[in-house]
Amino acid sequence: MKGRIDKLAIANRGEVAVRIIHACQELGIETVLLHSEVDRGTLAYRLADHTVCIGPAITAESYLNIEANVHGALSAGADAIHPGFGFLSENADFADACKRARLAFVGPSSESIRLFGDKISAKKLVQAAGGPVIPGYQGDDQSEARLLSEIDKIGLPVIVKAAGGGGGRGLKVVRNKSEAAAAIASAKREGLSAFGSDRVFLEKYLAEAKHIEIQIFGDCAGRVYHLFDRECSIQRRHQKIIEEAVSPSLSEQVREQICATAVKIAEAAKYVGAGTVEFLYQNGQFYFMEMNTRLQVEHPVTELVMGIDLVKAQIITAMGQSLGWPLERPVRGHAIECRLYAEDPYKGGIPSTGVLSGIRFPSGPGRRLEIGFEAGDEITSFYDPMIAKVIVWDETRPRAIKKMIRTLHDTVVFGVKTNIPLLIQMLSHVEFVEGRMTTHFVESHFAQGLKPKTPSATQLALAEELYRSVSSLSTGATTAGGETQGPSPWSFGWRP
Repeated sequence: MKGRIDKLAIANRGEVAVRIIHACQELGIETVLLHSEVDRGTLAYRLADHTVCIGPAITAESYLNIEANVHGALSAGADAIHPGFGFLSENADFADACKRARLAFVGPSSESIRLFGDKISAKKLVQAAGGPVIPGYQGDDQSEARLLSEIDKIGLPVIVKAAGGGGGRGLKVVRNKSEAAAAIASAKREGLSAFGSDRVFLEKYLAEAKHIEIQIFGDCAGRVYHLFDRECSIQRRHQKIIEEAVSPSLSEQVREQICATAVKIAEAAKYVGAGTVEFLYQNGQFYFMEMNTRLQVEHPVTELVMGIDLVKAQIITAMGQSLGWPLERPVRGHAIECRLYAEDPYKGGIPSTGVLSGIRFPSGPGRRLEIGFEAGDEITSFYDPMIAKVIVWDETRPRAIKKMIRTLHDTVVFGVKTNIPLLIQMLSHVEFVEGRMTTHFVESHFAQGLKPKTPSATQLALAEELYRSVSSLSTGATTAGGETQGPSPWSFGWRP
């Protein structure tokens, strides 16, 4: 379905919903936010032109409910649906349901989603297109005996992956033969639970690899653009934390080769829309890992160094219109993105929930924010605890690192704990500064988060003295139960 989009439904939440709303506002398109019951008090809810509640907080009954999303969009008179990322963004059945309902799906075809959603079929396409794949096994024989035999052939360490997986789910690393059977069984269970299939495949585990991805975009005329690379090696439990464009690790020769390979893969699939071809890079060699058929969380760093708007490009393409992009576009400067989470960095990243009593981000040249919450909004336990993405741009990578550290230092969040101290330490680490980090960076240096700071004897003595001084100023006011309320503001001549 191609044609003018006048009203677009957003099947998502948080900062990506806000991002899509802003793009629609610039294109003169009305927006409909399809939201769960607990997401009424959010920034996206306040910004959208129309809102439709599609179910309770439980994702299976709201954001992952295909019928509820399609019905919600139709009830509001929408022409199209943008799935954002996560949730139903890579669900081919959802794309088909939109098509049947005559709703434009702002994304690739359901055929492309299915092709790349199955990691085994994707690898076969890449091999046919001449792309490099990691040695492994993708066969139909899924018996434990066959898989264990293939692990012996590949050689340890080996990674077991759910064929329909993504986001680190259904993924197990086998370092010892004794744990192989349990890892296979676990990957199959997770794959069946999360993706409806217990099929797995095996790959040689690259212990010192970098995670490099190429942003591609297929337009309506069948042309595929590459928009250069991103370095996404800073990950925790296979979830990215810090991303940058472009990678500091690639020579110009390797960059040219890996970008050309990504374009070949997308052309072989006749791909239309935004997509990301992900590779592992080790010892000068890159290997295809997977392709994400959606907008990536880290898309802003590419936008900043390329001078484009990927979300607007998605919507324009869904309307069947030309992008008008030049065939070649140079990279300008360097961009870094940090994911700001509501979590306790001193307790291994345990999520921190509650009401944001205050939030302030610094302004200035080369700073960009993708925010999903404002002061007064609540971070709940139902969804991902990401508060915002903080992105900076500067002429060089060293300057961008310094700018990001300064920006994080000047960011203030009250009401919940955040990972800002952890991000600052990661950005300051010598391996990151020199661009030597691999996907094991967090595991090697920050596996348990940050160590709690132990106050010195002098600091403890000063704190005790301050406590006694403040306590002595109390008026002695008591509660109904006879307990002292603490210092009264009236003792200081305070007035409202």
